[in-house]
Amino acid sequence: MDTSDLTDLTGLTDRARRLAAPGHRRILGITGPPGAGKSTLAARLVDALEGRAVLVPMDGFHLAGAELDRLGRADRKGAPDTFDAAGYAALLRRLRDPHHAAPVYAPAFDRALEEPIAGSLPVPPGVPLVVTEGNYLLHDDAAWAPVRGLLDEVWFLDLDPEARVRRLVDRHVWFGKSRPYAERWVAESDEANARLIARGRDRADLLVRG
Repeated sequence: MDTSDLTDLTGLTDRARRLAAPGHRRILGITGPPGAGKSTLAARLVDALEGRAVLVPMDGFHLAGAELDRLGRADRKGAPDTFDAAGYAALLRRLRDPHHAAPVYAPAFDRALEEPIAGSLPVPPGVPLVVTEGNYLLHDDAAWAPVRGLLDEVWFLDLDPEARVRRLVDRHVWFGKSRPYAERWVAESDEANARLIARGRDRADLLVRG
């Protein structure tokens, strides 16, 4: 496994640019535990590649709140079985298909609403690189198992745990949760997911330390 540093944005961008070669669609996955900075890094890479990449987050495949309530999983939102993993894998297969002459539409996740929004993200046919980020890109259980094989390269973000937890709590507070609620949710839910995600770290192509 290669290693890099989160501060080396130039080096990371150069590595992503090599994947964004014209004539063949590739998919770069960025994964790591909650609060590691996946969405921030992914967005910066896409901006730096100036039209040669599109961002498609895994979070668009959250199950809707009503379905989580029906399944009795609302108190574990963010766990592997609270996503449509098979739907995410199906989208990755569509994105890899070189014969699409029209945009492929992906869902997004609205953090203010805490709900997925279908058909929000167009991926034009000529864009050579899709950057996708999310927690379970290296998870090999059940419906998640096909995902790794659909990604050309996967980067694992390894942030200092204390900094990551602080960031997570602050993010929950920013989106309207009380600080005691946010601290409890991070300790009981996000960190349980983080331990699960860490099991897939050795399957990454690049370890990015922060």
